[in-house]
Amino acid sequence: MSRNKSEYLINRKDNQYEVVIGLEVHAQVTSESKLFSTSSTKFGAEPNTQVSLVDAALPGMLPVINKFCVKQAIKTGIGLNAKINKRSVFDRKNYFYADLPQGYQISQFKDPIVGEGKVILDMPGGQKEVGIERLHLEQDAGKSIHDLDPKNTFVDLNRSGVALMEIVSKPDLRSPDEVNAYVKKLRSIMRYLGTCDGNMQEGSLRADVNVSVRKKGSKEFGTRCEIKNVNSIKFMQMAIEFEANRQVDLIEDGQSIDQETRLFDTKKNETRSMRSKEDAHDYRYFPDPDLLPLEVSDDFIEKLKLEIPELPDEKKKRFIEKFKLSPYEATILVSDNETSNYFENVIKKSDVKLATNWIIGELFAALNEKNLEIAQSPISAGNLSKLINLIKDGTISGKIAKTVFEHMMEGDKDPKKIVEEKGLKQESDPKALEALIDKVIDDNREKATEYKSGKVKLFGFFVGQVMKVSAGKANPQLVNEILKKKL
Repeated sequence: MSRNKSEYLINRKDNQYEVVIGLEVHAQVTSESKLFSTSSTKFGAEPNTQVSLVDAALPGMLPVINKFCVKQAIKTGIGLNAKINKRSVFDRKNYFYADLPQGYQISQFKDPIVGEGKVILDMPGGQKEVGIERLHLEQDAGKSIHDLDPKNTFVDLNRSGVALMEIVSKPDLRSPDEVNAYVKKLRSIMRYLGTCDGNMQEGSLRADVNVSVRKKGSKEFGTRCEIKNVNSIKFMQMAIEFEANRQVDLIEDGQSIDQETRLFDTKKNETRSMRSKEDAHDYRYFPDPDLLPLEVSDDFIEKLKLEIPELPDEKKKRFIEKFKLSPYEATILVSDNETSNYFENVIKKSDVKLATNWIIGELFAALNEKNLEIAQSPISAGNLSKLINLIKDGTISGKIAKTVFEHMMEGDKDPKKIVEEKGLKQESDPKALEALIDKVIDDNREKATEYKSGKVKLFGFFVGQVMKVSAGKANPQLVNEILKKKL
């Protein structure tokens, strides 16, 4: 089924349908060991080198809960403004995969560790609240590898038993753009908390996407299809667009939609059927007999609340009120903890407005070009602060600063030394500038006469000539002031 972009449901202005989306985000808990064993969770190890007897499900091996993973889940719940359940139960979710050694997954069903919460999204049309249904802890399965041999599938159990937080949203999302904002906000909160690194390329954050469509104005939900294990925000958006249109086409053709689990083919940009959608009873959930109910005290929860750092929404409010940033600027600067810390370190000794412009503008553009995170920035916060101060005190112009900035991106170099070594200091001596300006006027007497006769637009020509003669080092503000007097 192929379509032009212009035919997508979300771009059809005259369509009668709306898409309804819910996400089940699987976030790997930041922990050195697994949920029920002491095996390492380090990414990139040789296959089957981080597998304990518990992970391999050898007979008689009993799981023991990792207390740190419990703390991480509760902290995430607090960060999501959610109810923390003082009593939760681990269940066995029964299904059979080659990479699931036990023949069941230890998860939580009726009694999760975290209950209802909410996340606030900043959308172009204003804020939107997305409800969180629950957060529960569960263990990950292993990994089946199909492309190493034409006839055999290989199994790597390194991920088997890794702790996951499944964060289930309510069906409150209405567009791929809202899904984009929601996943980024979740990832940002968890990174601030240190409970999940959010590295989708390493598999530590992925989602099952539930999609249905209905007539606009209808209160009834349509039949939903679940798109399994989508591992990038871009693919989530593409899958939603395709699936919503597929369902609308079926309805318009008088057909029904089957409730099913689907996969997203990233090469063909389409979803395809995987199996009929299971209901809870298909998994035959029952409490895990090897694990007692998990009980946490009020005191335990209150102590964890004291460990919660300033989160994105609180930080955004502070940046707007204290530093007079626009909501747009503040949203960008609090998107992750590294960026907000970098910004605050820069402005300790430099102008806030200039720092904001340089970080959001020049620095982000340079980092994107080199595909670097801000934590990998070749320019330290201290040196960027020095560069901003050189602009502020008139040592260099904004234009010269861009040249200095390029040299700084080659390594963490002190901008003062670059200015000295390259002879880039701005000329701000009025007498020296007057001499330059006199020469420019003498060389362009006809244009000077035209300017005086009313052709005021020629002023820009004279400024340009002075900057050219000075090799861009003349102080633009002083040049403007002296030129006005001279002309």
